[in-house]
Amino acid sequence: MLRRYWFEFELPPAQARVVPWGMGCGVTAYDYDDAVQLMKELVFSIHEMPTIRAMTEDVDVSTLDAKHVRINMGVPVRRGVWFPMSPPPVR
Repeated sequence: MLRRYWFEFELPPAQARVVPWGMGCGVTAYDYDDAVQLMKELVFSIHEMPTIRAMTEDVDVSTLDAKHVRINMGVPVRRGVWFPMSPPPVR
């Protein structure tokens, strides 16, 4: 069964405004470990993954930021990273 996760990271305020994951990262995965692995592969393949500050399991996407996150997110019902947008995972 897939679950939706929303991650927030510990970032300096200046960096949070300029990096794609500054507002957070949305992932649909089998479990927490799968979600972290997908982020490492699809979002943080070049940059080091920052420390996770907060995580919401089974996030209701309607509660996420309407002006930035919801209008720019991918499909949250499929396994993968849906914010920031990333290519689908390789099976």
